[in-house]
Amino acid sequence: MEKDLEIAPPEVAQFLKDGKIKLLDVRTPEEYAIASVPGSVLVDQTVAQEIMQTWPKETPIVTMCHHGMRSLDAAAYLRGHGFVNAKSMTGGIDAWALQIDPAVPRY
Repeated sequence: MEKDLEIAPPEVAQFLKDGKIKLLDVRTPEEYAIASVPGSVLVDQTVAQEIMQTWPKETPIVTMCHHGMRSLDAAAYLRGHGFVNAKSMTGGIDAWALQIDPAVPRY
């Protein structure tokens, strides 16, 4: 049975604080420059290759984007390639700004 593909921002914040997840930002570099979550990694081609080639398949991964659609696709892609603990942050960085850190710019 497949685990739920989404995770709420408060859970992500706690796991990130505890160092229990890798938070991958799948937005564009331009979007990342506007707003980002501390501890997140912007996924470019180099990072994507590193993930696929070297990360253990059981690595807890949370993907995020602006509103949660691209990150849902990214989490599903990772799951399809064996990363059984990949999830998408519900609502993206916009939800993070509303629920966790109002200092993060909304755009």
